[in-house]
Amino acid sequence: MKVYFVSDGTAITAEVFGSAMLSFFDVAVERKSVPFLITKDQAEGLKQQINLEVQQGVALLVFYTIADAGLRDIVQSCDCHCYNLFGELLLPIEKALGVKAQPTAQKAHGMKEGVYDGRIDAINYALANDDGASIKNFDEADIILLGVSRSGKTPTSLYLAMQYGIKAANYPITEDDFSSPGVPKVLKAHKKKLFGLTIEAQRLHEIRTGRMAASKYASARQCRYEVDEVESLYRQERIPFLNSTKLSVEEISTKVMDEMQLVRHRQ
Repeated sequence: MKVYFVSDGTAITAEVFGSAMLSFFDVAVERKSVPFLITKDQAEGLKQQINLEVQQGVALLVFYTIADAGLRDIVQSCDCHCYNLFGELLLPIEKALGVKAQPTAQKAHGMKEGVYDGRIDAINYALANDDGASIKNFDEADIILLGVSRSGKTPTSLYLAMQYGIKAANYPITEDDFSSPGVPKVLKAHKKKLFGLTIEAQRLHEIRTGRMAASKYASARQCRYEVDEVESLYRQERIPFLNSTKLSVEEISTKVMDEMQLVRHRQ
């Protein structure tokens, strides 16, 4: 099965919504995004490509979010099943709000300038404060993620920044930190911002082995020790924490947002 995600914007919305629906079906899917489809020639070219693949026996679906009615008609006329992701939703929302929808190209996918600047600022903050690289700006943090090396701190910090505009610092808990009681001194003033990540020791061993095989750092014994110690630290200090082993970065971030009652930055 091949699936096209088509949009007059980034195609992220089409891909997210379409993928969410496809997740209910146990089928192998080849995915292709087609962003910024804004001209008739582009739409006709896409239609020709899709129809050719269908003629060659490819099972094909199209999920699309397009504002221009003419372009929608061209995509909808492809020789396959096509789904206008906004089409079935707009009419009942119009009735509920009592306001006619006025879609324009990329409007549904765009971002206000202030919001965009805020996201970039948050991303820069996450990069500058990754893995304890800097501790000078912790006052600015919305959250400080803790965890042993390779427990998911960096990708979660960046996802929180990119998707929610959250300034997320992260700090590695190392073997040296276990020799002293409580959280590291540099974190004590920010305890309300702390959130811990943990991971199953076996999975941690596998990840570290892929990076530094046959090292103490990657040994199963060291991984068990660090996980046991860091979870003990979280419990003793009453730091909320989450096991990241079987969760995607999206799921981790959503749970962190909820647990810490963080608010998406829209300004």
